[in-house]
Amino acid sequence: MDLSPGSSSKYTHMKIGELATLSGVSRDTLRFYEERGLIRSRRMRNGYREYEPETTELIDYIRTAQRLGFSLAEVGESLPALWGAEKPDQAIAELLTQKIETIDQRIAELKALKRDLMRRIAQTCPLTRD
Repeated sequence: MDLSPGSSSKYTHMKIGELATLSGVSRDTLRFYEERGLIRSRRMRNGYREYEPETTELIDYIRTAQRLGFSLAEVGESLPALWGAEKPDQAIAELLTQKIETIDQRIAELKALKRDLMRRIAQTCPLTRD
């Protein structure tokens, strides 16, 4: 998948409505993504937004990343590295590995919190310090 802006494609530029239909997201979502710097458009003389055809792939990536637990901030932080990656698939695999490590760390923290809460239930006043 080529996530780089300006990569070649056989399709022509799209207006926001066309992109919304093709990508399955609302126009408001597209505007929001653009405000966050996740996608780009250029303004035509009449003020309409015009998007590169590969923006649909980028939106697919954003939506998939969100479903996998990545925040939009994380997606935005990772995009420049992915655009410049020699092997984008490998770069994405590394991001997924890092996310798994973050999840494992969070699970360990939650387990420790659960143990502390369970221990406190048995105390006379559960909210006092040890």
